Amino acid sequence: MTRITSVAAIVIASGLVAAVAACGGGSSTASSLPQGSEQVSLDPADFTTEIDNRYWPMAPGNRWVFRETNAEGAHRRVVVTVTDQTKTIMGIDAVVVHDTVTEQGVLVEDTYDWYAQDADGNIWYLGEDTKEYANGKVATTAGSWQAGVDGAQPGIVVAANPEPGMSYREEYYAGQAEDAARVLAIDEKVEVPYGFYQGVLLTQNVTALDPKVAEHKFYVKGIGPVREISVSGGSDETELVHFTRAS
Repeated sequence: MTRITSVAAIVIASGLVAAVAACGGGSSTASSLPQGSEQVSLDPADFTTEIDNRYWPMAPGNRWVFRETNAEGAHRRVVVTVTDQTKTIMGIDAVVVHDTVTEQGVLVEDTYDWYAQDADGNIWYLGEDTKEYANGKVATTAGSWQAGVDGAQPGIVVAANPEPGMSYREEYYAGQAEDAARVLAIDEKVEVPYGFYQGVLLTQNVTALDPKVAEHKFYVKGIGPVREISVSGGSDETELVHFTRAS
């Protein structure tokens, strides 16, 4: 399994942020995926709610259960469910995905994410409505954004045909959500509580809001994300413990 030191991670993260800021884009080729803060013009006719990208299929009813572990060894339970609901954003019908995070059975985060797939097979991220809770009450909604509102721009979460070296922005809302990714490999191996897999997509994910932060994400064909691990700026780890495919 690929590992890098914290120093190397910072170098890669800085390079990725610089690369994202320097490129321009529009379609599914490596040089034309959305980058940095650039604006994109999307045709709703090019999008579908039938998300069948092999690295993250989102059929309504698909459900993932993750175990999140922080530096202190505390565990959280993360449940991600594809709903049968849609939300129209920038004229595009987006799939609504519901995420909940609980700690010792208590809700600490509740999020609705919005995704759509273009004609090339790229999965676009169109925003999120997120709430963090403390003592049973909403403590913050920081990180919430919607493409087309207040300058926010959509991004890519999984490319149609990922190749090593390919980079793209995942989301952009100035000062709130500025994540980017680079494909490191498409032939990685990974083992999580749910199973062992080969031919795995591995990405390096960073944020311009904190250059010290970098993580690796692993995507398995036919399942989706199975592991996230901090490689710089933290030590959190998230692993798939169960996956339910829609019947």
